[in-house]
Order: sequence, then structure tokens, then C-alpha cells
Amino acid sequence: MIERSYLFVPGDRPERFAKALATNAHQVVIDLEDAVGIDAKVDARAGLSRWLLQENAPERVVVRVNAFGTPWHEEDVAMLRAAGVRRVMLPKSEDTVHIADVIARCGQDIELITLIESVAGVVRMRDVAQCKGVSRLAFGSFDFSVDAGIDGTTRELDYVRSQFVIESRYAGLPPPIDGVTLSTSDAEIIAADVLDARRFGFGGKLCIHPKQVDAVNAGFAPSDAERGWATRVLAALETNPRGAISVDGKLVDKPIVDRAKRILAA
Repeated sequence: MIERSYLFVPGDRPERFAKALATNAHQVVIDLEDAVGIDAKVDARAGLSRWLLQENAPERVVVRVNAFGTPWHEEDVAMLRAAGVRRVMLPKSEDTVHIADVIARCGQDIELITLIESVAGVVRMRDVAQCKGVSRLAFGSFDFSVDAGIDGTTRELDYVRSQFVIESRYAGLPPPIDGVTLSTSDAEIIAADVLDARRFGFGGKLCIHPKQVDAVNAGFAPSDAERGWATRVLAALETNPRGAISVDGKLVDKPIVDRAKRILAA
């Protein structure tokens, strides 16, 4: 199954790590970057190291390190390798040389999520997506909008979202991860954002609050109606594997069959 929900938790709040893992989030992103103040970064890394070694680096944990070139980046990566963390999120991903360096220092088994959140990152996205060791692309939509001088993160970013989906597919990666929704309590806003992301071809979403997790998981999952349609398509194909078939009054061809298979596989 493709992971749909990525729940952030501040790296300097170890008392929240277990609570985040107790949610239905498919991945918990322990954040050493934006969520931790400059004066707390060293202590946060040390505390996370102790927790990771004690808990044997849980499989559902992703760690977002500080960006390449910052004073904390190299020690963040060294700590993760020592603790046996396999899943890492790299912010400000835009330079393939930097990405390759991080992957080499993390080790061969690393799964690197590249968080693209700048104009330079979007322009170089094809090269980033094809770096060996990159497991998935994620969209830092708010940071990108600021960098690009765009006022908004919905319709204003349709073109950029399409690029994420196209380049992920071209590189053979899973569908990309959409950026955060700032609202943590308005269920209609969260559901609408998830629906938009899914229709564009995204497969998951970054979450900033546990209340968002279930809505994200449900929103990216096929609905009962979609599953029913896909089941009818494959059943019709089985009864007539070589001839033209019609389901719900519509002609079914190979792309439709492929879509039905993807729905049931999800």
C-alpha cells in the first residue's frame, strides 16, 4: 500500500513521539528543521538519538533533517545513520549533487523523500526525481509560493502540482505527497484539499495535526462506489476477455481496465 498520511511532530517534543505513532498516520515525520528553534536544535538531535536507539528506529518513522549547508545538517545525517533510520526527508531539495551526497552518507538502504519547496527545486525536479535513492517527491507548497511570489496555494499552483505528478510517474516513483493544509479543525476544508490533490494524481499528504490524519487516509482511498465500478469492469472483462465490453453504459478499453485494476489494488 502507498502511504497516504505523513504526520509531522516537533523533534524537540519526545513526549509526543509515541502519541503520534498511536494515530493512524502511515508515517510519522519527526521534524528537526522548521519545528525546532535554532537554540534547541542540538538538544533536539541528542534527544531524538536517544529515543531512536531505545525504540530501535520504528519502521513508521521518517526524520526531516535540517537542510544541506546549514550548521546542523551533517550531524543530523550522521546521527540518523548511527541510529539505523532508513527513511529521511530532505528539505530544500533542489541540487542533485547535494542529494547524492546525503544518500551516500545515509547508507545504501536509505529511502529519501525529497521535499521540493523552491522555484529552483521545481525547475530541476526531473533530475531530482531520478536520483538513485530518492523514494518519493513531496511538495512544500507554502514555501514554494513565498519563493515564487505567488499569493495562494490552491488553483494558483495547479501547473506545479501537475509537474509533480508527471515527473514522479516518469521517474517510476509512487504518486507524490501534497503539502499541508493549515486548517486543523475544518473538516470541509481538509476534505476539499485532499480531493483536489487526489484528482491531480497525488497519493498522499503532509499533516500538521492528528485531526487531519483520518481525513487524509479516507480521502485518498477509493470510495465504495469506485470499488464497485472497478469490480464490475473486471467481472465484465472476465466474461468477455477478447471482445468489446460495456459497463454502466460506457465502452471499456485498456486504459479503463488499468484504472479499475489500480483502484482495486489500492
